[in-house]
Amino acid sequence: MGAPYDFDTAVDRRGTWCVQWDGVADRFGVDGLLPFTISDMDFATAPEVLAALRARLDHGVFGYTTWWQDDFRSAIAHWYATRYGTEIDTGQLVYAPSVLSQLSQLLQMWTVEGDGVVVHTPVYDGFRKAITGLGRELRGVPVGDEEALERELSRGDAKVLVLCSPHNPTGRVWTADELARTAALAERYGVAVISDEIHADFVHDDGAGRVHVPWTRVAGDGRWALVTSGSKAFNFPALTGSYGFIGDPGDRAEFLRRMETAEGLASPAVLSLTAHIAAYREGAAWLDAVRAYVAGNLGYVEERLGAAFPELGWVPPQAGYLAWIDLRPLGVEESALQRVLVERERVAVMGGSVYGAPGCVRLNVGCPREKAVRGVEALVRAVESLHSSPSGDCGA
Repeated sequence: MGAPYDFDTAVDRRGTWCVQWDGVADRFGVDGLLPFTISDMDFATAPEVLAALRARLDHGVFGYTTWWQDDFRSAIAHWYATRYGTEIDTGQLVYAPSVLSQLSQLLQMWTVEGDGVVVHTPVYDGFRKAITGLGRELRGVPVGDEEALERELSRGDAKVLVLCSPHNPTGRVWTADELARTAALAERYGVAVISDEIHADFVHDDGAGRVHVPWTRVAGDGRWALVTSGSKAFNFPALTGSYGFIGDPGDRAEFLRRMETAEGLASPAVLSLTAHIAAYREGAAWLDAVRAYVAGNLGYVEERLGAAFPELGWVPPQAGYLAWIDLRPLGVEESALQRVLVERERVAVMGGSVYGAPGCVRLNVGCPREKAVRGVEALVRAVESLHSSPSGDCGA
């Protein structure tokens, strides 16, 4: 970790209207819990991003803004070239307030009520809400089960595959071969692909040589969109803002029409553009440092769980700062675990039922080491108090 970056000193987020700290009672019914929940980090964003934001604020004028300008497009192209070795076509770019808003628009473009939308399970709850909220039928296939994937894609009313790459909540990084096979299946059965790649910048260097492969590299001739944002890796989701690539020119024009006219979102948030440009041009060293720090947190989770519950065989995720932990082999019942965590340990941890996998937990360790340790120790104590007979798994 480079000297300019201090991830050990806690930043007090209470009273800043943040969901993780100030909104904990909305989900858990109790205030004052130490939270390890929603997927943002407790770290200040990169100092390079902060400097760019301050400079923009000092300008003092915040009129209507355009995202279709070279500073933004070239910064994205630079990031993909230097980070992923991928040349992108900036003519395919689109912009929207969030990844989920892009998902919603694309589902409305490419499906009608009752159509099947395929996802990998366990599934990010934002996908489930968007899909079912639009009256589409969510069809889950376990992560890594390609036979089940083909079976669902081959159904006549399956219209879209929503791919999470890397996968949330498990942290799975798809290989180039897996993605190529998925693209071939989608094209064979005429299923469009929406690839959410917001976690792509957090692939861990664990010596296995894993790399993120953007969907643009495997897309082929099928209908597709890649949706993403720099806000996850650089921790500025409150600024709003996401971007994507849409392969078909007609689909791209229709998406932009919907955003600019039907949704009235022609002018983006200028601070989001500023943050993205600074992050992609100057933030690589900070990102490498924060990812290495989080890997240390995940290493602690592995060490502690290995000592307490070796039968779990838990290993860190291949990407991200979310520890997805399958507790079913220990016979732990989720509602009982949540009661102990909330009432006795005073911590908030996401239960697996949120993602369709009761008996698992998702522990956010994108935080200073001291906080991560407190969360892991609380989880271990709670599980030890409830440990009983083995049953099942979480499909992770």
